[in-house]
Amino acid sequence: MSKVIQGKIFVVDDNIDTDQIIPAEYLTLVPSKLDEYEKLGSYALIGLPDRYGKFVTPGQAKTEYPIIVAGENFGCGSSREHAPIALGASGVKAVVAQSYARIFFRNCAATGELYPWESVERLCDEFQTGQEVTIDFDQNQITNHSLNKVYVLKSLGEVRPVIDAGGIFAYARQTGMISR
Repeated sequence: MSKVIQGKIFVVDDNIDTDQIIPAEYLTLVPSKLDEYEKLGSYALIGLPDRYGKFVTPGQAKTEYPIIVAGENFGCGSSREHAPIALGASGVKAVVAQSYARIFFRNCAATGELYPWESVERLCDEFQTGQEVTIDFDQNQITNHSLNKVYVLKSLGEVRPVIDAGGIFAYARQTGMISR
């Protein structure tokens, strides 16, 4: 059976940095504490300019958007692991971007919080926040149901099983690289 993620999208453009994903003032929250993990999710993307609207409704812990569609260089800025953790804590399952800052991509794999898909085409100019999409992992594609169009995604490659396992340490335990 094919793995899929479905839901509404939140669309941003280029150079969304880690300060916009989770501002430094919230880095004192400890993700290993459940209540603080949930609080971290409530602050996800709170640093975005007002033109994007609210990613998480004020007073809520989770977003209604399990998928983010972005332009180039998503996750640029500082190397904080809190960025993919905050997105995952908010309920994000995947980001589909034209490109990523390498450290953000790596932190997605290390934490196992979300899948960092890369689009072949620039989707952020065509997609709109609130549209319904499906990401098909085995077909490497995203279907925009509002536009009735299918778009090719680059393969996740070797990062997929790491994220499937729940992050780099879970993967290492699962494959016998480190003892349980």
